Amino acid sequence: MYKNFIKRVIDFILVFVVLVVIWPIVLLITVWLHFANKGAGAFFFQERPGKDGKIFKVIKFKSMTDERDTDGNLLPNELRITPIGAFIRKTSIDELPQLFNVLKGDMALIGPRPLLVDYLPLYSREQARRHDVRPGITGWAQVNGRNAISWTKKFELDVWYVDHLSFLLDVRIICMTIMKVLKRADINSSADKIGIERFNGKN
Repeated sequence: MYKNFIKRVIDFILVFVVLVVIWPIVLLITVWLHFANKGAGAFFFQERPGKDGKIFKVIKFKSMTDERDTDGNLLPNELRITPIGAFIRKTSIDELPQLFNVLKGDMALIGPRPLLVDYLPLYSREQARRHDVRPGITGWAQVNGRNAISWTKKFELDVWYVDHLSFLLDVRIICMTIMKVLKRADINSSADKIGIERFNGKN
């Protein structure tokens, strides 16, 4: 009951209330980024696989400009990231717009992080079970090492979460996430942008 219905209801109510409270902050950051990014926009959209592998567009705050060199190529990331962009990455504020993904039903507050669509053919059958539930803004793998553990271990933790999903586990993950954000532990803005060659133990 919790997995198939109550979890979604709780997510919707919590996110709706949070957005009502923080919308002035979201608006302020949006306007700030619009100007800081030199017209490149305040939001970043990227296709990710959701529940059952269904593709949706994840929303994040955009932390870089779209500045290009004389040949029309994008400048290196370190030259395009803005001071506010670096700040919102470091504090994980860039993830806030994903609350709208949760409201829409594309994501949940808690679940396996949605990775790039390019990696779908690379999952083993067991690893692909991470898509049996909605992806989350944070998850069991994120509070148990995130960038300090191998991708194989992360996928094991994702599948473990799918098999043990419960209200108490979600509450535990939320509490652990808050502590990690406050301590700025295991935070890496490029965590979802792994190289294909690192999949399934390849280094």
